Amino acid sequence: MTLALYGFLMVATFMTLIMSKRMTPLVALIVVPTIFALIAGFSAGLGDMMIEGIRNLAPTGVMLLFAILFFSIMTDTGLFDPLVNRLLRVVHGDPLLILIGTVVLCALVSLDGDGSTTYIITIAALLPLYKRYDMNRLYLCCLLMSTSGIMNLTPWGGPTARAASALELDPATVFLPLIPGMIAGLAFLIALAVWFGRKERHRLGHVKANEPVAFTGMAVSQFPEARRPRLRWVNAALTVTLLAGLVSGIMPLSVLMMLAFALAMIINYPQVAEQKERIAAHAGNVLSVVSLIFAAGIFTGILSGTGMVEAMSNAVVGIIPPAMGPYMAPITAALSLPFTFFISNDAFYFGMLPILAEAGAHYGVSPMAIARASLMGQPVHLLSPLVPSTYLLVSLAGIDLADHQRFTLIPATLVCLVMTLVGMAVLAFPFVS
Repeated sequence: MTLALYGFLMVATFMTLIMSKRMTPLVALIVVPTIFALIAGFSAGLGDMMIEGIRNLAPTGVMLLFAILFFSIMTDTGLFDPLVNRLLRVVHGDPLLILIGTVVLCALVSLDGDGSTTYIITIAALLPLYKRYDMNRLYLCCLLMSTSGIMNLTPWGGPTARAASALELDPATVFLPLIPGMIAGLAFLIALAVWFGRKERHRLGHVKANEPVAFTGMAVSQFPEARRPRLRWVNAALTVTLLAGLVSGIMPLSVLMMLAFALAMIINYPQVAEQKERIAAHAGNVLSVVSLIFAAGIFTGILSGTGMVEAMSNAVVGIIPPAMGPYMAPITAALSLPFTFFISNDAFYFGMLPILAEAGAHYGVSPMAIARASLMGQPVHLLSPLVPSTYLLVSLAGIDLADHQRFTLIPATLVCLVMTLVGMAVLAFPFVS
């Protein structure tokens, strides 16, 4: 019982330090478990535990490093520019089409897995249209945030990487069965966009097709000098090949990402100076994500090596009614909504998820099912005041955070419900073990 108490205190301390912003997640993931392991008397084997945890997460760190670089480079080359500009030309003038285009554009741009970049690009493209036609910007923020919450479940997105890291699973294996639920969630958002669009049509009426509109297009690339329009089809073929390799599982995801990144650099930036410049441009994003993954190795390594996870799970199992044990996957999905709202993703996935997974294992629920179920609350998580990108979104759109939260909470919850029901239906995480 003492070991379980140390474990719970460690998790509580970790959560408190992060939530109160007295320590960054990167530092807390290293310092907090180290201190508690020393207090619990595990100084002798501490180094081995840390190395084992880092070793287990190394493939995930490599995958994230090269995935971020690859998709950032594809954005730099202007791969998505024609699609974005074509979409904007098609939808302008009709509120319903603009709202549908909001979902489609956000889903496309969100492939890079970075919420802040997604909001910057989509707001820059769409806000002039919403202002031009006096459309409700709460619709814009609701659709953007909910779509980003769905697309952020890609293996190189933060939540999936955290869930896989915390339970030492392969991110691609966690992700693939979630695709039907993600498609269903996007379909729900398109239906929601249609409903919003009809309301706006009624309020605003149609814009005449021959009404002049100042449209100059929008370049997705943040670095004009890095664009490679002549290589657009080559880059598109490379990206499609990469995604096909991901789905087929022909190679480990980390290897696929490394190969795709290397080819992208050779094709688009053959000069060494250009390659260095592109890597330097995105080094900050890469470092912030990958360093967090390796720091998580310290946390999970100590949590597992000391036996705290097992002791804590036994304590949790002791308070869960036996009749509810086989339903740990849907219970985890339900818990992910409030917990990821009130605490950060780091605290939930690195602090609570291992406990839920170990508790589920006592009832025959696989850690893979628990990991997938834990991702269902992400659209609601993005509403949390603990998420920095949410402040960026409402600031760029010029709306109040409280108004955004009140308006978006129900739609985001419904998206979570749709993804959860589909996930259970396709057995990504069965309703009962």
